[in-house]
Formats: sequence, structure tokens, C-alpha cells
Amino acid sequence: MQARRSPSLPVLLLGLTLARTVVNSGYRMVYPFLPVIARGLGVELSDLALAITARSSLGLASPFLGSFADVVGRRRTMVFGLTIYGSSLLVVGLWPTLPALFFSLILAAAGRLILDPAVGAYLGDRVPYSRRGLAMALSEVSWSGAFLLGVPLAGWLIARAGWNKPFLLFAILGLASAVLVRFIVPAEDGPVHARTSLRASFGAVLASRAALAGLAVGLLITLSNEVVNIVFGAWLEHGFGLQVAALGAASAVIGASELSGEGLVAGLADRIGKRRAVALGIVANAAACLALEPLGRSLPGALLGLFLFYITFEFALVSGIPLMSELVPGARATVLAGNMGSHSAGRALGALLGPALYAGGLLGGGLFPNALAAAGLDVLALMILLAFVRE
Repeated sequence: MQARRSPSLPVLLLGLTLARTVVNSGYRMVYPFLPVIARGLGVELSDLALAITARSSLGLASPFLGSFADVVGRRRTMVFGLTIYGSSLLVVGLWPTLPALFFSLILAAAGRLILDPAVGAYLGDRVPYSRRGLAMALSEVSWSGAFLLGVPLAGWLIARAGWNKPFLLFAILGLASAVLVRFIVPAEDGPVHARTSLRASFGAVLASRAALAGLAVGLLITLSNEVVNIVFGAWLEHGFGLQVAALGAASAVIGASELSGEGLVAGLADRIGKRRAVALGIVANAAACLALEPLGRSLPGALLGLFLFYITFEFALVSGIPLMSELVPGARATVLAGNMGSHSAGRALGALLGPALYAGGLLGGGLFPNALAAAGLDVLALMILLAFVRE
């Protein structure tokens, strides 16, 4: 019997990006519709905060969840992650209760943490390093695509059919994506990855100074971003008294900036080098942090400042993914999973630090202390990158 022909790289990349867009849509849709979900369940918003906090905290376990791809293989891990994701959303889609929602959010997040490093590791195995920035940036379009396409689709469904119907839709799409990935990704397509044990994978990462430095850079730039991200809504409301209008415009700005940042990585990272692209993004983000306060004297200026802030951060963050993918090739999925964990840790620390800086009265209070701290964290990240990380 003739062996099935391997799909071309563009077909594989499109299929994997679509699968990740489905997963990221289910992940990102929860935030804007939390009040609607709370009303549908007949609970307080604070009751849902526990589920969101638990879901966010799970990100710290991503080095363990994501390293499955180094142990059991890329395709099997991708299919497993998508199956967990789709099955968990199906529960709340068919049984719309608070316990089901809590269960669903936690398991769906676990599916995402299993899937993403496996996709990154597979692309790292198949795509030469000289072209990997383009491939991984295109895959990351799934993040902004979820915000620009998936979330509006969820809102349309909620308005017409009820708050739990998007969960049912993304459950079906998630399970269909598992079938798609199983079909288009051959078991041993491209370079054959030598599977290893979990202990050996972690040992290889911990023994690599460059990998540990890269994880520190990821933590610091994400912490820098979250210090501002956590308070920009309050800043807009306080400065312009246009909470709904301003936050709606800011959401559109953030979605556009994320997509633009991913596009810049696709066009530039392979040409100028991944390490240089990360450094450029960090420097530009530090400058954008310091520009937020002077630009924020008008609403258009504030939105421009946020666009610059988010596009430079996205450029640095996404450029770092292909860079990290080659630091320990024998434990590629474990490194990328650790990178996700460092981002989660940065988010958690930023969520604690940001409000304290904003309300603490330091340097007059307001956004300036947050922006200054964010710029300082960027500078520290840049120093570590230049000193310890080599391509």
C-alpha cells in the first residue's frame, strides 16, 4: 500500500493555525462576556473570578504539561490537547452550571497548555531556523485572530442563543480540529524527533544558561507589560470619563496592534535575526512605556500610546518564540512550555504590582510610576538578553 503523501508546509501551517485560533477563541472570549455569563448563571461576578484565577494559575504548570510533546511525540500531544479542550467545553455547552463552567475552564486551559508547545516544537522540527520566525509568527496570528474573529462570533451567538452556546460551538470546532491535526500531521513527518524522558528534558533545560536567561527575559517583559495592562482601563476611565467608549476603542486598538506585531515578526525576524528582533522590540517597548503619559493628554493620543505599547511588546514576545525554540533542540517542547510558564508568572506578578504602583502615590501616582517601572523591567530584560542569550 502506498504511504500517504505528506502535506506541504503551508497546508500544515494553515491547519495548525486554525486549530490554535479555535482554542484561543475559547480562551479569550470569557473576559469580555464575564458579566453576561454571571447573569446567565445567576451568580455574582466575584464567583467567576475564582475560576478565572484558577485558570490563570494553571499556566505555572505549563512546563510539565507542555513537555509531553518531548516525551510522547508531537502529533499525539497535539491531538490529546485538542481533545481535552473540545471535550471540556462540551460539558458546559450541554450542562450550563457553575461547577461545569469551573471544570470546563480549567481543563480547556490545560488543553491549550499542552497544545501550544507541541505546535511550536513541531514547527521547530520541520522549519529551518532561518525561516522559523515567519512560520511561528504566522502561527501566532491565532492569538490576535481569536480576538478579532472568534470573540465577535461568540458575542453574536450569545445575543441570539444564550451565553453557553459559544462553548458548544468551540467544543465542536475543537474536536474537529483534533481530527484535522490527526489527518494532516504525519506521525513521523520531517526530521524525526528523538523522544526523551521528562527528567532528561528538564535536566537539559536547567543545564542551559541561555535557556534560563531566555526564560528570565520572557518573565520580565511580560511582567513589564502586565504592570501597565492591569491598570490601563482605570487610567482611561479616570482621564476621560468614557469607560465604555474608551475601553471599546482600546480593545480594537489592542487587537490591531497584536496582529500588526505578529506581521512585523513575520517580515523582519528572519531577516535581522531573532535575538536582534527581541532586543529591538524591548527597546521600542521601553520607549513606548515612557511615551504613554505625555501621549495620554488626549483620548486619541492615549489610544496611539497603547497601540505603540502593545505592538512593540507583541513584536518582542513573538520574536522570542523562534529564538527559544533553538536554544535546547533536544528538549524543544519543554523550553517552549517553560516560556509559557514564565509568561504566566510575569502576568501574576504584574497583576499584584501594577495596582499597587498606580494607587500608591509614588511619583505623584497615576500611570507614570507604572510606565517607569515597565521601562525599567524592559531594560533589565535587555541586559540579560545581550549578556547570556546567543542564537
